[in-house]
Formats: sequence, C-alpha cells, structure tokens
Amino acid sequence: MTGKIRGDELIGKTLVSEEKGQTFGEVDDVSFVSETGELMNVLVSNPTNHLSTLSVEQDNQGRYMVPFSAVRSVGDFVIVSQDDIV
Repeated sequence: MTGKIRGDELIGKTLVSEEKGQTFGEVDDVSFVSETGELMNVLVSNPTNHLSTLSVEQDNQGRYMVPFSAVRSVGDFVIVSQDDIV
C-alpha cells in the first residue's frame, strides 16, 4: 500500500478480506508507536464469525488485533489480506 494513512481515517470502517470479501468487524481504534507514529495494529470490535475463527491475538479489552501490514487499501472499507492476518 502506498501513501500515508492516518489512524483516524480507519475508525468506524468495516474490515473486509480481499480474498473472499468476508467482513471481519468494525475498526474501533489503532495502536501505534508513539515515537514514530507508525501504525502497528487495527483494533477490531464487533467481530464476525469469520474473524473469530482465525487465530488473531486480542488486546486487554477483547478487541482483535489485526496487523496493519495486512491492510491493502482504505476507502469505504478497510481491505485486508486474510493471509497476512494469521
């Protein structure tokens, strides 16, 4: 993915897999490195069954942590590579 993405551009958007078009849930927040601003994870709330069945780490609030490296594009939806999530 090219270009810089601001974390607040992601919040509230639905995560969708690029492979099968499955929805995974809604972006609740992002985690980042405070020194550099590098986005680390997309924190997902309201997970669907598709995300729940994958081996995705959760934070202390129960939100799924999808690595930002899995994000392929941001528009009306946040498109992620399911292969890069697990």
